[in-house]
Amino acid sequence: MKIQVDGQELFELTDTQKKVIQNDIDLDEFDVDMKRRLQYILTHKYERCFERLQREWMPKLQQRVSSVPTDPDALAQLIFSQPDYKDRKSRKAEEVSRRPIS
Repeated sequence: MKIQVDGQELFELTDTQKKVIQNDIDLDEFDVDMKRRLQYILTHKYERCFERLQREWMPKLQQRVSSVPTDPDALAQLIFSQPDYKDRKSRKAEEVSRRPIS
């Protein structure tokens, strides 16, 4: 079983690794179960990140806009459009640039 994202192979389960997992998961359910698990992991990560983003930005947005979208994607787009929004890479670069040179 090869796991790919955007056409790039991330990893592959060997036949032995699959058989080890199939000791606990029915062979007929294996593919569906593996896909469900991968989806759960990514969905869970998205949900936790969204919660942190929302917790940080809701107080700011309530002072800036008259209405806040209830749709998660629309809310995220509103946050991303704020002039002071910075993603993780930008925040980290800014933090590094503030450190005193030793």
